[in-house]
Amino acid sequence: MRVYFNLILFSCILFISCKEKAPVIEGFNGFIQGTTYSILYDDNKNTDPEDLKMKVEKILKDFDLSLSLYVDSSILSRINKNEEVVPDEYFMQVYKKSVDLSQMTDGAFDITVGPLVSAWGFGPDEHKNFDQSKLDSLLRLTGMDKVRIENDRVVKSNSGVKLDFNAIAQGYSVDVVYDYLKSSGYKNYLIEIGGEVRVKGKKAGEYWRIGIDRPVDNNLVPGNDLKAIIRISDEALATSGNYRKFYVEDGIKYSHTINPKTGYPAKNSLLSATILASDCATADGIATACMVMGVDEAIKFIEARPQFLAYFIFSDKEGNYKTWTSEGLKERLTDLENNQ
Repeated sequence: MRVYFNLILFSCILFISCKEKAPVIEGFNGFIQGTTYSILYDDNKNTDPEDLKMKVEKILKDFDLSLSLYVDSSILSRINKNEEVVPDEYFMQVYKKSVDLSQMTDGAFDITVGPLVSAWGFGPDEHKNFDQSKLDSLLRLTGMDKVRIENDRVVKSNSGVKLDFNAIAQGYSVDVVYDYLKSSGYKNYLIEIGGEVRVKGKKAGEYWRIGIDRPVDNNLVPGNDLKAIIRISDEALATSGNYRKFYVEDGIKYSHTINPKTGYPAKNSLLSATILASDCATADGIATACMVMGVDEAIKFIEARPQFLAYFIFSDKEGNYKTWTSEGLKERLTDLENNQ
């Protein structure tokens, strides 16, 4: 489950000068892929919003037929069932990106966590069946060395290996819609799907403003309790956190982010990780990897890679909120709590 954003929207019509009006920002939203989505665009093409909405939703439905775990006939689901199937372009692109991210994060990002995710009750059937005696056998199915592409086919080292693209697929779906609007001639627009965001240009000459929710348990209404606002242009933003999808058992909180090295849900003081990158699939995957790493390792990781910017919210030993912001992001971030 992805972390949601509230899109902080100003008036659709702003004045560039006393005589010239800025372009009108049009938009539409809906529900798809089990979540909400929003699209805003500078209507330089005099588009019929309903026509564009229909085209975008067709793209996203086709996307689901490739990469959704919740569509039994999707290419991903069929590969997980060991059926003979040729991966399509969506699958191949996400797989290649996943290999790169796994190498970059030293395995903190790993698409072979499928059996572990299911065992902990965060898969499509939401049924927990994990116990300590199963850990070794589950870990033997985990690791990017257990899967490869050979002659345009997915080859597994064990039939029990199952892939899970949930930590990257939604971000990639944002990129797919982004590329469609770009190829269609739109100049300034925002794509948001399940909280993952990518923007092109600016909104009436100003940065797009994205609200970051406060990571408190069961903060389920996007924008109801904001921690910060980040201004972005020509970049993507994704957040991963442990405060919306979790359960408590015997007084212990289990989050949906699984550490592929230990086989257990990641447990550390990092509450949410917001990442800015050039594309949304990368931002999505890196955000998840940072949640696995924990705050100290995540900070070291980001500081060593200037192509990424980050905003981390974590708790100290007393349970107080603390934040860490990349140096290059500070001038574009407003902390609502501290009014910075």
